[in-house]
Amino acid sequence: MLNDFLHTDLFLLTLTVGLYCVGGYIYRRVHTPLLHPVLLTFVAVIVFLRCMGIDYDRYREATGILNFALGMSVVALGYLLYEQIERLRGSLLPVGAATLAGCLVGVLSVVYIAMAFGTERQILTSIAPKSVTVPIAVSVVGPLGGNVSVTSVVVFCVGIFGSIFGEWILGRCGVRDPEARGFALGAAAHGIGTARAIEIGAVEGALSGLAMALMGLATALFLPLIERYLY
Repeated sequence: MLNDFLHTDLFLLTLTVGLYCVGGYIYRRVHTPLLHPVLLTFVAVIVFLRCMGIDYDRYREATGILNFALGMSVVALGYLLYEQIERLRGSLLPVGAATLAGCLVGVLSVVYIAMAFGTERQILTSIAPKSVTVPIAVSVVGPLGGNVSVTSVVVFCVGIFGSIFGEWILGRCGVRDPEARGFALGAAAHGIGTARAIEIGAVEGALSGLAMALMGLATALFLPLIERYLY
């Protein structure tokens, strides 16, 4: 009977949310990027599913409401753009150029590296939007024939990497301007990078949120063209 309960939708959903809350508490106490709540929840859920013999399809079905809520969060990106409209008016050209460059480099770099190792087309499509927030990434790769599960994992890993090492890499490259640092974190590491940027400072957080929204828009527009004509 206990085993049946552990497989129920209610338990799996509660477990996921509970683990994230515990991870958030640990992160606030220790404040170490390696103990990011998303990373802790990710690892803990994998360990639990493996130990209990629960396959991913069953888990995805049980936590479908979280995927639905994640999709709704895309609407919030429009509000981020609205909040930064005054800042955009004075720097439309550099922001647009940075977004376009970030989109093309983010997609083509991982695609061509993977192509060099002989990766099949479906996987190329799945990993291409690695720097875009999950709701947009999976919405784009689904109609293109990509594997949304692979996309979700890759986007997650990129976000965690950017959150942990992004600030250090920018410092080593001599990037000191808070607006540039924030925009870079949002463009490369989407939502998780933006969470880190908010911790660094208000300016960094605002520009990171703007970059995340613009990168999502640019990738949604250009990825189908890139997928069709360049690989």
